[in-house]
Amino acid sequence: QVQLVESGGGSVEAGGSLRLSCVATGNIWRVEAMGWYRQVTESRRELVAESRGGNINYEDSVKGRFTLSENDAKRTATLQMNMLKAEDRGVYCCRVRSTVREYWGQGTQVTVYS
Repeated sequence: QVQLVESGGGSVEAGGSLRLSCVATGNIWRVEAMGWYRQVTESRRELVAESRGGNINYEDSVKGRFTLSENDAKRTATLQMNMLKAEDRGVYCCRVRSTVREYWGQGTQVTVYS
């Protein structure tokens, strides 16, 4: 059974940093993409950062502040978030997409206060 284990959320003052980690366990056939999304509504998530085919895509508002490190062999994705802003707050979810289907973590809360 595939599981995405997330860690690293929390509460931080604006301008601070947090690091989110995701480890995928279980049998996943041919990972195509791995990264982090932010829950914006109950049914919609928006891309924050994702690694796909050796390239990393970032949402425009996080470029220069967030860095995604992904290791295919270890099935890990780490999101270093620096210079956090109030608008970065939310539930961050790890996503893995294989050739067969996609998997989601349960999410970890990020709170940024000023």
